[in-house]
This record gives sequence, structure tokens and C-alpha cells, in this order.
Amino acid sequence: MTASGCRWPKGTRAGLKKFGGSAVLYDLAGCHLSEAWMMKAAVIDSLERGPRFADFAEPVVTGGETLVEVTAAGLHPIVRMLAGGEHPGSQGTLPMIPGIDGAGRAPDGTRVYFGGVRAPYGPMAQRAAAGFVVPLPDGLDEVTAAAIVNPGVGAWLALTRRAALQPGETVLVLGATGVSGRIAVALAARMGAGRVIAAGRNQAILDRLGATATVTLGGADDRAALAEAAGPDGIHVIIDYLWGQPTEAAIAAITRRGMTHTVPRVRLVEVGRMAGPVISLSADVLRISGLEILGSTIPFAEITGVIPGFMAIAAAGDLPIEIDEVSLGDVEPAWRRSGGRRIVFRP
Repeated sequence: MTASGCRWPKGTRAGLKKFGGSAVLYDLAGCHLSEAWMMKAAVIDSLERGPRFADFAEPVVTGGETLVEVTAAGLHPIVRMLAGGEHPGSQGTLPMIPGIDGAGRAPDGTRVYFGGVRAPYGPMAQRAAAGFVVPLPDGLDEVTAAAIVNPGVGAWLALTRRAALQPGETVLVLGATGVSGRIAVALAARMGAGRVIAAGRNQAILDRLGATATVTLGGADDRAALAEAAGPDGIHVIIDYLWGQPTEAAIAAITRRGMTHTVPRVRLVEVGRMAGPVISLSADVLRISGLEILGSTIPFAEITGVIPGFMAIAAAGDLPIEIDEVSLGDVEPAWRRSGGRRIVFRP
């Protein structure tokens, strides 16, 4: 008997204890808190390790949530960062189910895209308690939705809400060979950009993007190559998925010395850091280049508000996305797989 009057069941400690197909949750005093049914999920027990395929208590929906039968959950770069404690939004709650979004079936059978899943639950499980759900349009299947909405909405918001792209302007996409970068190139052209410059390391992918110009990064002089691609009219918008050295080269490419030239306004939207977490930035550059550096954070309500419109565009099937479907049971070997294809787990 504990001091609180609760008795530990034999062989138990605080936490979730399985009994057959269900589980009982005990607090630190050994008091019975609740009973939950179990489901299969990707479970993270340590920020230093990736997930394992294991049992986890099913979520119990609260006010405003929808219990979704998950059919697809995307493995986006931000998911790995959150799961490893490397993202500012990581709450460090353990154990937890990773993921930020997915697709599945609502209780009435409606096909939905969903997100807003509260910790410690996540989409990489058989079921999820979703904070919001959006019906999928005809023409957009659940696997594609789980793969494309996160990178696509991110690119859409970077171009529209943050950079405020205007028709006829020149856009440079740094990291154009990644999943998000390819979508950003296509969306910039769709939005009426006058020129779209795609920069990345894989020339074969760059050649397939239909950009106005391409720059293969990692050459003898990235600055000169980017400046040549920009031409005399320069660059107006930079969507940056790389940071690090490529961003330094791009900033150098738009910097012109002298007192008589016209300085165009350049909006650089920092979205990712695939090439490194820091850059070196001279004060002179900010004084003479017209550069404005913007973050990519958008209020949650704005993000959810544009999802239906973006999914309508994605349903047309002309945005570039390559997908690897992986059984959730294979989450461990697939977790750290890299490449230009978006992994989608199927519970």
C-alpha cells in the first residue's frame, strides 16, 4: 500500500502496463488512472534513437478531435528533426509516436487529410486523434496527400505569404532537387514568375524540372554560376531549403558594389537547413544588396486555411512528387533512408 492509499499491482511500476489486448495506466503512486486499448505504432523511447515498431495505447478523443483510421503518414524532414529534439517545436515527450500529418478515414468513412495530433500521439500509428481534418478532393489519393501536402503547402506559403511573389519576378530555389524544392519550382512558374532558377547538386533532376535556368551547386564557383543565371535583372525571391555555404554564395551573387546602381528588393525565405545550420553574413551586404531575410513560420490557422486550395491543385496531378510506400512495420530500417523520394508509411 502506498502513502496515497493506492496499491501497486504485482510487478508493475508507473506508466502503461499491458494486460492482453488492453493496457492500464498507473501514476507514480501506483494509482490506476485509465484503461486503454493497444494499437501498433512507430514508437520513440529516446531522442538519440529512431523509432521502433511496437504497441502503444490508442488515443482517446477529446473535444474537437476526430478519431482517424490512418492509411498513410509522411516522413518529412521536420518529422525527423522533431523526433530527434533538433527542432524548436520539439516537446521532448517520451515515449511518443512521431509525425505531423497523414491521411485516412474519418468515422463516417470520409477520406481525409489530417494533422494537429497532440503529443504523445502522432500519425504513424493505426489510429490518430486529429485536431483537424480536411476532406480529400477527387483525384487526390491518400498516399499522395500524405506525401505532398506538407512540402507543398510549405512552398506555397513561402512564395505567397512570406515572399509575396509578384508576376514577372525572378525566383531562385536553393535545394531544388529535393522534394520540397521541386514543388517550389513548379509552383513559382504556376504563380507567374518571369524566370525560375533551380539550384541543386543533382543535374539529372535539375534537367527535368522545366526551370528557366539551372545551377549545379558544388562547382568551382557557386557565386559566379548563380550570378550568371540571375542575369542583369537580378533575383527578387529566394526560397532557401539549404542555408550554409549555398546561401552564402547566393547572397554574394546578388551583392553589387558601387554607389550608382539600382538595388532590387530581394526577399530570402529561409525554409530548411540541409546544407548547414549557420551562415556568415557581412553587415555590408545588408546595407548595399537590398536583401531581406524572412523566416517561414506561419500562424497555424493560416496553414490550415490554405490546405483545401492546395489539395485542389495537387489533385490535378501536375506537381512533381516521387513516393516510396513503406509498411509501418519497417519503420526502423526506413527511418534514416535519404534521397529525393518522400517516404510514406502505411499502417
